[in-house]
Amino acid sequence: MALVRAGLVVLDCAEPEKLAAFYKDLLDAEETDATANRVEIQGACGTRMAFRRDVNATPPSWPRPENSLQAHLDFYVDDLDEAERRIVSLGGRPVDTKEPAGPFEERGYSDPAGHSFTLRREHPTAPKQG
Repeated sequence: MALVRAGLVVLDCAEPEKLAAFYKDLLDAEETDATANRVEIQGACGTRMAFRRDVNATPPSWPRPENSLQAHLDFYVDDLDEAERRIVSLGGRPVDTKEPAGPFEERGYSDPAGHSFTLRREHPTAPKQG
């Protein structure tokens, strides 16, 4: 039997209920647990996340070069444009949506609390390199 069975990503934020609502809509998720200071969700594809209240939370400042990227989330999508419209409608914002060179398509965003995440095409459309 495994020592650790499962894990989840926990994001600190000032308003966990609001941030959980953003990710519930984005991931087609359901709330699995909630207390006064924490909300947990599980997405339709199995992604598990929690949002913990920290009244002193300050948004990460990425992508400013003087600050390092502490952590971010990656999500796979089929249609980057459709996903971007959804993110913006839910209160997220684009931070790096230029199309990168190379075989993988991705775009960067921040959630309403300022945490960064990346959308990637699950199946690259560019020809294989090399």
